[in-house]
Amino acid sequence: MIKHASFEHGWFYHYRVHNKKAELLNNGLNPLKNYLYHVFDDCPHEYFERGPRGSKLRFKIGITPKEVTGHEVSLLTRYGLEQNEGRYNSNHSKVQVFMLENDDKTVAVEVPIWIKEDEIQDYSNIFKTREPLTGHIDLLRFEDDHIWIWDYKPNAHREEYATTQTYFYALMLSKRTGLPLNHFRCGYFDSHYAYIFKPEPNAVIRSKPISQFF
Repeated sequence: MIKHASFEHGWFYHYRVHNKKAELLNNGLNPLKNYLYHVFDDCPHEYFERGPRGSKLRFKIGITPKEVTGHEVSLLTRYGLEQNEGRYNSNHSKVQVFMLENDDKTVAVEVPIWIKEDEIQDYSNIFKTREPLTGHIDLLRFEDDHIWIWDYKPNAHREEYATTQTYFYALMLSKRTGLPLNHFRCGYFDSHYAYIFKPEPNAVIRSKPISQFF
């Protein structure tokens, strides 16, 4: 039911895909389904050994997320933390595996993604390196005809750069699958709050629109 691989990308990431739910990714989403399975066997692991990580980006973009209380991902987080208390040591694993097993919308967790210098103009000025930007998507969900990229942040209300992180996760997955950015939605969450936004192509990075980087 769930396909699993452990990738040593600095430390171990447990990549999991729910086979039954992935098979439902049709109607133009076959590139995403193909990517989810392809990366099990053909992930460029060397990219993750050096270069910048999406989770370490420390600049803001021109997007203000919407705060949502009572979002279903927060409720599922509470259930996951409670029910998987003795099953996993990591709160991330408690939440991720619970949602993958019990939430109809969660398709995959810890999805490896990357983007290379030649895929974004002015790359070296943005990231101060020519090495690929990499990351792992905590939760990949499909809801309301959109691909949702979610990152679990135990203190989501204190986050300054989670919008930047998840924005680039959407951009990376868009590049890897060839699906347009408007197919994606982004968010980060904890057991009480969720913050959501649409990854607009004209988001501002250091006062420059993203559209200038392509």
